[in-house]
Amino acid sequence: MARKRANGEGKLRQRKDGTWECTLMEGYKPDGRPNMKSFYGKTQAAAKKKKLEYLLAKEAGLLVEKEYLFPEWANMWYESHKDNITPTTQEHYKYTLRILKDGFNRRKIKDVKAYDIEQFLKKLRRDGRSDSSIAQCRGMLYQIFNKAEANDLVRKNPVRFAEKMRKTAKKRKEAFTAEEVKLLMEKLPEDKIGWSIRLMLATGMRTQELLALEPRHITADGSFITIEQAVVMEKGTSVIGTPKSFDSYRTIPVPVNVRYCARLLCAGNTKFIWEVGRVDMPCNPSHFRKKFKEALAKVEGVRVLTPHCCRHTYVSQMQALGVDLATIQSIVGHADVDMTKHYLHVQDSIRQAAIEKFSEAFACEKTEHHHLDLIKSS
Repeated sequence: MARKRANGEGKLRQRKDGTWECTLMEGYKPDGRPNMKSFYGKTQAAAKKKKLEYLLAKEAGLLVEKEYLFPEWANMWYESHKDNITPTTQEHYKYTLRILKDGFNRRKIKDVKAYDIEQFLKKLRRDGRSDSSIAQCRGMLYQIFNKAEANDLVRKNPVRFAEKMRKTAKKRKEAFTAEEVKLLMEKLPEDKIGWSIRLMLATGMRTQELLALEPRHITADGSFITIEQAVVMEKGTSVIGTPKSFDSYRTIPVPVNVRYCARLLCAGNTKFIWEVGRVDMPCNPSHFRKKFKEALAKVEGVRVLTPHCCRHTYVSQMQALGVDLATIQSIVGHADVDMTKHYLHVQDSIRQAAIEKFSEAFACEKTEHHHLDLIKSS
């Protein structure tokens, strides 16, 4: 004999699609009809559990009966989630969140369907967004709607049923040619941005590592640079943080032909070699990128690429010069776990021989006396 349901347990039925629905009456509508609330699950127990969680939350005063707009719920999700992530990651999240809120603007959270998610992601692709940006948007949407589903704001997470975007063919990483490197070494201005670009081309440093350098990180003769910190962004402000990975902590040997650049960058009476407008604060990477592109635009015969392309250039040019991969990785600090064990076996004499090849390949017509004059005049 079937068990009689207890008072308040609600009705329970299996739907045509195989899922279970548990209903609960919560008073009456203005027209006198019962106000029914439904809870869904793959099993009877799952549907009952959702209803019980709802009742307990309601009793504790944790529920607010409201139809949230997507931007409202997205903001609530972020505020509850942000304490679990680092300040730098929070900046990335807020950027992605702005894209999502622009895409779903005034839509109610309950009205967003799988089709809407698919169309949104396709529009991102048409707008030229990268695969990683699209994946980040989809991942954040999944978390936002997952939280909405857990709070009974939506019946099911629409992202779970949206088709995934096929990845585009990976673009080859851009790098300057050997001819472009020679032009840059010769034609870049003899100023802070010119010296910095030459150093990046000759050492493979990341932009964030360069901007975090203090004079104490560079030896007096400019032959070695120690990487022990990097610029990170917190709430739109550049601050000092840790390098990208454990292997990014390293000491870089500087080729002879650009050591004067390292010495000149240390000549200013500032805490960081790059400071713009704020005393004892590192330069914002976006400002550096602007200066970088302006400098490259003035060198005829050179493409205007990004600062990070200097890193790709260093690796490709060193490989072309016959330097083995383990030595290159020990200098640039790639976080490749499979290669980490090789770093310990790269002797300083081998590293010095490697950078001498760079000096020979990209020797500048300007004399050492010219560079010394620059240092003295600074």
